[in-house]
Amino acid sequence: MALLVLPACLLVLGLLIGPMALMFRISLNQFSPTQLMIEAFSFSNYVQAAADPYYQEVILTTLGMALLCTALTLVIAFPTAYWLGRLESRWKSLVVIATLFPLLVGNVVRSAGWMALFTREGLINMVLLKAHVISEPLTLMYTPKAVVLGIIAVVLPYMILTIAAVIESIPRDLEDAAANLGASAFQQFWRVILPLSAPGVAAGSILVFVLCMNTYATAVLLGGPRFKMMAPAIFDQFVRGNNWPMGATLAFMLLAVTMSFTIFGSIAFARRYRMR
Repeated sequence: MALLVLPACLLVLGLLIGPMALMFRISLNQFSPTQLMIEAFSFSNYVQAAADPYYQEVILTTLGMALLCTALTLVIAFPTAYWLGRLESRWKSLVVIATLFPLLVGNVVRSAGWMALFTREGLINMVLLKAHVISEPLTLMYTPKAVVLGIIAVVLPYMILTIAAVIESIPRDLEDAAANLGASAFQQFWRVILPLSAPGVAAGSILVFVLCMNTYATAVLLGGPRFKMMAPAIFDQFVRGNNWPMGATLAFMLLAVTMSFTIFGSIAFARRYRMR
């Protein structure tokens, strides 16, 4: 049995662990404006990045956006996931395909579509001006709200399909039994559906949170140059500043923050679910 998983383990080791180990080694080097990178073995880059108020703000902004987008995505996705999980029509497969269809379009293309809506001459401002709802165009582009909408549009299918798969496995008889015992629709949701769908909620939330923490194209195109998140900051260090040690350092800091919150959320959910 161990030999069956050996090829997959070697592939992961070669394509994931190996490059990450090399990147960690680069993060311990020193940056030089003339030589670009000097061989060293120091954690000074981590100390410098952690103590820099700019990178502290970038990390907090990234974390706040990820948590906010995850929460909003969960609230928006759950009703659709419930409907999809309970759907028994012959068109269900087409609905699933329609849910998956946005994933076939790249993030850059989708962000460009949002830009066409959010610009001062875009569709939203044009409709509101025509309807005399506003007297001058709204500033929608290059704002945190635009980034939030763009990120939610990217990650929403993941949350819907993850929760729907769990709700589909919940017997309808449990809801009928709760209704026969006098439970209202809200009580059926709160006491039956939500606890039993908790594994899907947790899995979807963790998946969406990780994707939100690492968003790049949406943050750059909809947030503009002044809106900083970790992925664009890492890109700037690698490509624009040629500072590979600092770029690698920021990448591992992002990885550490993402893993810490993911592990903490998983443990908290497991304890909560065990108590129930």
